[in-house]
Amino acid sequence: MTRTYEVRTYGCQMNVHDSERLSGLLEDAGYAKPAEGQQADVVVFNTCAVRENADNKLYGNLGHLAAVKREHPGLQIAVGGCMAQKDRSLVVQKAPWVDVVFGTHNIGSLPVLLERARVQEEAQVEILESLEVFPSTLPTKRESAYAAWVSISVGCNNTCTFCIVPALRGKEKDRRPGEILAEIEALVAEGVSEITLLGQNVNAYGVEFGDRQAFSKLLRACGEIEGLERVRFTSPHPAEFTDDVIEAMAETPNVMPSLHMPLQSGSDRILKEMRRSYRSSKYLGIIDRVRAAIPHAAITTDIIVGFPGETEEDFLETMRVVEESRFSSAFTFQYSQRPGTPAATMAEQISPEVVKDRYQRLVDVVNRIAHEENQKQVGRMVELMVAEGEGRKDGETQRLSGRAPDNRLVHFAAPDEGARPGDMVTVEITYAAPHHLVADAVVSVRRTRSGDAWESRQGKPDEPRKVGLGLPTIGVPAPLPDAPVCG
Repeated sequence: MTRTYEVRTYGCQMNVHDSERLSGLLEDAGYAKPAEGQQADVVVFNTCAVRENADNKLYGNLGHLAAVKREHPGLQIAVGGCMAQKDRSLVVQKAPWVDVVFGTHNIGSLPVLLERARVQEEAQVEILESLEVFPSTLPTKRESAYAAWVSISVGCNNTCTFCIVPALRGKEKDRRPGEILAEIEALVAEGVSEITLLGQNVNAYGVEFGDRQAFSKLLRACGEIEGLERVRFTSPHPAEFTDDVIEAMAETPNVMPSLHMPLQSGSDRILKEMRRSYRSSKYLGIIDRVRAAIPHAAITTDIIVGFPGETEEDFLETMRVVEESRFSSAFTFQYSQRPGTPAATMAEQISPEVVKDRYQRLVDVVNRIAHEENQKQVGRMVELMVAEGEGRKDGETQRLSGRAPDNRLVHFAAPDEGARPGDMVTVEITYAAPHHLVADAVVSVRRTRSGDAWESRQGKPDEPRKVGLGLPTIGVPAPLPDAPVCG
């Protein structure tokens, strides 16, 4: 009988994309998704090590599966991702019923490790110290017919004191531009119309082959691909955000007017302690230049509250930068100690009560500004890409959802003529909430190749395939992950 699998994903977009590869690998090896309500034969945890409660969440889930495993002989449990890379054999020590532990550099080994564990009847732990094969060469099962992640690099060369990711993902490795563009062209040929370029630090792309303008050149090259309607990227680093990238964004029509650029702190003193190689004036200067070139750009960010040694004055500097930046939204985090990072051993760890108070004050300001910025959208005509989902009932109105070019979420009245995921609808914004917009009427519907691709896949199994020059089809930026790519 065909063995079944389930992949549970925690963390950032990089993990979401890795899970698409894990699904593709397993289906390539003959596994299949279980019927609804049935227990899978293999459960894979793709873990994150950034959040403080990541350990508790993982081991709590593993504890639950210990009882399930006793009731389902043959059930296998695999743990991969950043937590596995960090904890290694500790996972099996704390949860001896786990069958496979694999790291961030060898996700392609999962099917072999599962089979070896089954035959040898003992846990298999395989953690590589560095990347041997770029993961985009692996088969990948993507969930969307119209939107896809495209990895341009993996790893990071920065040394932020709060971040463990470089130790777990390794030094930056860049793909050659020709490989990236070939993958995008293959995706477009299948009906994809939106791609998101993905990397721990996308605008450092090219460092490995010595081209400082490689990222802006890549954006412009994406503009030459016929049928590619939307290009996004995440996440850039302010220290390496150069004017050639701003120019490429402004001058390439299919590069969307949205920018996610992590701030982390508005205090220059804390930025120095974080080893963030920019200061608040540089950050604000980048935002000014982006808005001068792209007036309707929506800018989002990441902010950490309560970094060791943060004073009230430091926190107020962050609030000042937030007020000046006018972010359309922000991922806000309460600092938590992560073993293995320099910040974890710093003196002056802030009390949880102070961190919680500052966090709530920051969230209140972020939400107020986001609401004010969204209110400016009322009355504007925007073209949305229809998102997949069942929609929702708003009183007597059936609504669908879509993303505007600036990536704002819009709930709109379902048109009489129908709109499929991947189709484009033009709407007039009629209402603004802090985290979404509403449109009460659709002005027009544009049926697209992406909508055709979505429609053709309904009721058909999605086979993992390699396309173009041995490159994979890849997946959807659909449900938002726990956090953006660290940057």
